[in-house]
Amino acid sequence: MKTLTPAIVLAFAAALLPSLKSHAGDFPPTVKKPAIDEYHGVKVTEDYRWLEAADDLAVKAWAEAQNRHTRAYLDALPDRKECAAILKSWYDVITPSYGYVIVRPGRLFAMKFQPPKQQELLVTLVSAEDKGSEKVVLDPNELEPKGQVAMDWYVPSRDGETVATCLSENGSEDGVLHFYQTATGERLPDRIPRVQYPTGGGSAAWTPDGKTVFYTRYPHAGERAEADLNFFQQVYVHRLGTPESADTYAVGKNFPRIAEIELHTSHDGRWLLASVANGDGGEFDHHLLDLGQPDVTAWRQITRFADGIKDAAFARDGSALYLRSIKDAPRGKVLRLALDGAGAGLKDAVVVVPESEVVIESISLTESHLYVTDLVGGPSQVRRFSLTGGGEERLPLPENVDVGYLSAMEDGSVLFRQRSFTEPNAYYRFDPKNETAVKTARAGTSPVDFSDIEVVREFAESKDGTKVPVSILRRKGTVLDGGNPMLLTGYGGYGISLGPYFDFTHRLWFDRGGVYAVAHIRGGGEYGE
Repeated sequence: MKTLTPAIVLAFAAALLPSLKSHAGDFPPTVKKPAIDEYHGVKVTEDYRWLEAADDLAVKAWAEAQNRHTRAYLDALPDRKECAAILKSWYDVITPSYGYVIVRPGRLFAMKFQPPKQQELLVTLVSAEDKGSEKVVLDPNELEPKGQVAMDWYVPSRDGETVATCLSENGSEDGVLHFYQTATGERLPDRIPRVQYPTGGGSAAWTPDGKTVFYTRYPHAGERAEADLNFFQQVYVHRLGTPESADTYAVGKNFPRIAEIELHTSHDGRWLLASVANGDGGEFDHHLLDLGQPDVTAWRQITRFADGIKDAAFARDGSALYLRSIKDAPRGKVLRLALDGAGAGLKDAVVVVPESEVVIESISLTESHLYVTDLVGGPSQVRRFSLTGGGEERLPLPENVDVGYLSAMEDGSVLFRQRSFTEPNAYYRFDPKNETAVKTARAGTSPVDFSDIEVVREFAESKDGTKVPVSILRRKGTVLDGGNPMLLTGYGGYGISLGPYFDFTHRLWFDRGGVYAVAHIRGGGEYGE
């Protein structure tokens, strides 16, 4: 999840400090035009519904007046120009950052943010340690000079020679699937529309030979009523070099209207998994296809919405599925389901990691180990187990960090992103041979120093006595007399957690005596369901 306090908010708050007690003047008036509705015998009055008509001349005039008033007030703030100049000087020197890492034999794929370019690039690297090996596969900024073509996601083929990428224009997230040769960046002629829409995202997965791709597809005009064209997501199959009109249906006709599908292929190339979310309510079911047989519609359902399975990952040899479950375990447990029997179902799964005090967030597998990323009230930790759940060990990571994008490497090590409130994102490689986590060359830098900033974990008490963790950032030695300006943020919905994250623009706030706090409120996933 993106930070809830972008630089513009911090700049405004910092510039506002010298004039907090000043009067902003009279606001342009907002006329009340009562609209009355009756619901079950109760009349409800709404005074400002008229403002919903964005094209109405009166609404446009109201918005323009509000903007002029706001602009005049902001422009007159005495500290604003200085804050803007400072922010610009910092943004001018920030370094590239990397995310969405996918491992393939002999190379890494990653999305790279490279200021001042507007859109992220798709790059490959021989290794995270080799800076000189970086090669650009696709730069969406070259497709449209204003940076209005975005790369929503990408999936390399099993051998990494070809990559499928979803591109959308003008912020629409209405994605079209394109294909590129990794070595040359050459764009292949295949083009598949309607693979993604904001109502449910999109996904794709390759067959082992790298010639066929399964992809999510929304209805085309005429296939559904107009109101349903951005719902009823299904899965289709495309063979490279053939027209999109020849693509065939695979699965999804019986999925919910609000289905959101993610596709994953096992490392050995035998299995294809469709994880189906029932909208944004946190329910998932899972369907499995054996790619070794010719019928692309021969899926079998492994889990149902009521089963409480949140996530699934294949064993590296394809022999089993590891399932993250909250059934009778609100903080999560891990099940192992052997795939050697054609009729294997959830009833045959066994618990390999039981529920504990921490919240299991994700699972990843190497040839010999199961890695479990946990939430501990906001920050992360990583535990390592044998494939059967024994030998629990905790990776030697700092306290109060966030761990993400944990990926298994071909040599048995794992690569992961680590970040904190006071240090920029960096990729680390954990090698089980020497039991150490080493920072790679893929580490960001900050234009400002945070060594004088401390992070304190406190607990606020809710009305019912529940202890809610709060992460507080402040300059060391701050006098705690209640007079420090405070920016407080929080998020409590969809099980989304606010873990530690780095934002160098917070420096602007700290230098003006500000304190910054993140409340890990209920509704997030910091303590499970």
